[in-house]
Amino acid sequence: MHSSGQRCLARVTDTDVLLVSRNRSPITSSYPEIAAALPSAAAGHDVVVDGEIVALDTAGRPSFSLLQRRMPVQRPTRRLLTAVPAVFYLFDLLEIDGADVAALPYLERRTLLDTLISSHTVQITPYWTDVDAATMQDIATEFGLEGVVAKRITSPYLRGQRSPSWIKMPLRRSAEVVVCGWVGRTAVRSLLVGAYRGPGELVYLGDVGTGFTHRHRRELAALLTPIECAEPPFTGVAPSSSDHVRWVRPLLVGTVEYREFTRRLRHPSWKGFRTDKTPDEALWADLQ
Repeated sequence: MHSSGQRCLARVTDTDVLLVSRNRSPITSSYPEIAAALPSAAAGHDVVVDGEIVALDTAGRPSFSLLQRRMPVQRPTRRLLTAVPAVFYLFDLLEIDGADVAALPYLERRTLLDTLISSHTVQITPYWTDVDAATMQDIATEFGLEGVVAKRITSPYLRGQRSPSWIKMPLRRSAEVVVCGWVGRTAVRSLLVGAYRGPGELVYLGDVGTGFTHRHRRELAALLTPIECAEPPFTGVAPSSSDHVRWVRPLLVGTVEYREFTRRLRHPSWKGFRTDKTPDEALWADLQ
């Protein structure tokens, strides 16, 4: 299944645990409960594993908005750890006891991964080889999940690149965008967002005005004010700068959900910032 969380690589040895985000930033101190649980989950092995860190809602479903309370915090308090516990779902194994297994077929890597011990905080994701895609999507819909990931069973693990053998099938369209401006005075009414069509080519996608609480709108204004700039950062056509538009340097990445895209996002909703991604990763190859 496809979940809404933070991608994480973990290296576990008999003396140390290191967690890094997708953009290779260390996040061990942000998730101390996971770092503490991994040595026993690894069953005494030295391993490098890939997975996703999530926060579960009261129904047991991954909630990206909940995880937002943890992602930017480098040293969470005991109160935050109790209020928003993180769970690490492992879905692949790269190394075990010094042996690089990334080139092995997926099912062989999963067989090795399944020998590790799971716990409440560190779990191994299930997988199915005898269920068709339509049925899997129906199940994901029933449980309120974001979607499904389909993997070719013979595929190797490709480090540092997207594999054509791993295909995401989201149930709700979502994408990473770059925050480029905002509308409002003391609070954010809407965010103006863009994405990269190619290296250095930042294109306007539209504005996002839903998905915020009143508190978030004030906090966003305080976050964006220090990075304001005089001109729109887009390389192409920029929207009108009336109605109190305030441009910002394109430094921050967030996730939006939307109904469809026809040169502009239709019915977008803000889901939160992605501190594990850089602006150049908000790349939409199909932008016109």
